Amino acid sequence: MTGRFGVTPFLIAGPCVVESDDLNLRVGAALADLAQRFSLPVIYKASFDKANRSRLAGARGPGLEAGLAALARVRAATGLPLLTDVHEPAQAALAAAVVDVLQIPAFLCRQTDLLVAAGRTGRPVNVKKGQWMAPEGMRGAVDKLRAAGAPEVAVTERGTFFGYGDLVVDMRSFARLRAACAAPVVFDATHAVQQPGQGTDGTSGGQRAFVPPLLHAAAAAGADAFFLETHPDPDRAPSDGPNMLPLDRLADVLAVALDIWHRVRETARV
Repeated sequence: MTGRFGVTPFLIAGPCVVESDDLNLRVGAALADLAQRFSLPVIYKASFDKANRSRLAGARGPGLEAGLAALARVRAATGLPLLTDVHEPAQAALAAAVVDVLQIPAFLCRQTDLLVAAGRTGRPVNVKKGQWMAPEGMRGAVDKLRAAGAPEVAVTERGTFFGYGDLVVDMRSFARLRAACAAPVVFDATHAVQQPGQGTDGTSGGQRAFVPPLLHAAAAAGADAFFLETHPDPDRAPSDGPNMLPLDRLADVLAVALDIWHRVRETARV
């Protein structure tokens, strides 16, 4: 299925990890409402496995089979297209049989076998820029995906490591990624405020208060689309709670971002 990245802006959003049906469907229903309210293409995102946890005991999700089944129930209830991460080449075809878009995590964006396996599924692929990479360095990842057959590719900016345990977002990156990769550029405003390994118990911390200003700055600076992890109660989420946007704030924050996005482009056409 193609055409997922052809209309901008679009939104990739959902909980960090697949949770209970009640939680998944609550978030899905809210996102379906936003899609209608803003006439905005929305892709529901949740991971069946979070394979790069800070600690061995960190919550990872329900696993491949149960997670994909749960995601299928979200689509059946909401009609939203689905996106999930893949971490190993063997997962790509199995996930592609259920979801509409595959995602390559930032830490794995140089893994050739994974990129090729994802491209060969024929699904659109969103690949996240590694936290250590210059924008131009992502050209190789995109070339691998296209050579393997990916019909559409998007590239996501999620910040660059600045010292230890903190990320910064270079607003020039959107234009540079677009020029280097000839692909839509997505801004992941929630992982951009993550603080890996900086939580009180060795988990990742985060500064969700900075999600709205960074999102709005990216809308002005040239991002084509937005990525936002969201949860009804982030402080009780099993993964990435400190950097997730509360679900009840999503509509207001997104409304401002979309207004900025359209105003900037209207001004550029004058």
